[in-house]
Amino acid sequence: MDQLSAMRAFVRVVEAGTFTRAAMTLGMPKPTVTKLVQNLESHVRTKLLHRTTRRVSVTPDGAAYYERVVRVLSDIDELDGSMTSSQSRPSGRLRVDVSSTLAVLILIPALSTFHERYPEIQIDLGVSDRPVDLIGENVDCVLRAGELTDQSLIARRIGALRFITCAAPSYLQSHGMPQHPNELGGTHHIVSYFHARSGRPIPMTFVRDDEKYEIFGRYIVSVNDGNAYVAAGLAGLGVLQGPSFMIEPHLESGTLRRVLPDWQSTTLPLHVVFPPNRHIGNRVRVFVDWVVELLAAQKIS
Repeated sequence: MDQLSAMRAFVRVVEAGTFTRAAMTLGMPKPTVTKLVQNLESHVRTKLLHRTTRRVSVTPDGAAYYERVVRVLSDIDELDGSMTSSQSRPSGRLRVDVSSTLAVLILIPALSTFHERYPEIQIDLGVSDRPVDLIGENVDCVLRAGELTDQSLIARRIGALRFITCAAPSYLQSHGMPQHPNELGGTHHIVSYFHARSGRPIPMTFVRDDEKYEIFGRYIVSVNDGNAYVAAGLAGLGVLQGPSFMIEPHLESGTLRRVLPDWQSTTLPLHVVFPPNRHIGNRVRVFVDWVVELLAAQKIS
């Protein structure tokens, strides 16, 4: 039995929750993954997994074994990386997930520079504003804005998003310029943004001296994608509050105008997030370092 392969297969089944998903992320046939885990159970002479037609769960012995195996595999990967990093450049596939706006406006336009520096790394870039299951989807890292609520994840703060309140000239011509945040809940419309998982709207925030408001407002349209959010604002559907890297080009061109300039919005931290119990390989490290450089150049830091 190839015990190392069996241990890796077992870990992926635990993290993915099913043999089918584990096989997909490992690039192996499902029967091969099943056989590896069965051989491992025979080798350690204990049942590691409970199997049903829908889901796989760990036994108490399996949970204890998983915690030890993850550390062993991490040590092996770290050792392999330390031996090879000085002799070869980082290589292999890197699975990254990022919001659509960061991908389209920041990352993708600059990816050629990353490729020139690390030509042997292939990036599988997941682009969406939905929450991602880092373990189940076998994602190496995710770029996320906002405070982190899942304390089991490993995170590094890499920047901050500053927000600008604005509206299209056509909207302001029809509705006038708002003079106070409270008007966005009454005589004016906002472009609303709702959380992709919960469906709950995310409020606009306004701060001036010791005053602070959270405005949900009334809306014509509510979206859950950053590009659609700006598009709705450009279409004159209401006042919006977007990250400066998205809004400033439109302010310069005149397609959007600043609204309530005396009020500031809450700044959101930007993190790169890693799955727990996952070795952070050399290709992940160099990608994150490159992103930090890129965000600093874009003044998102």
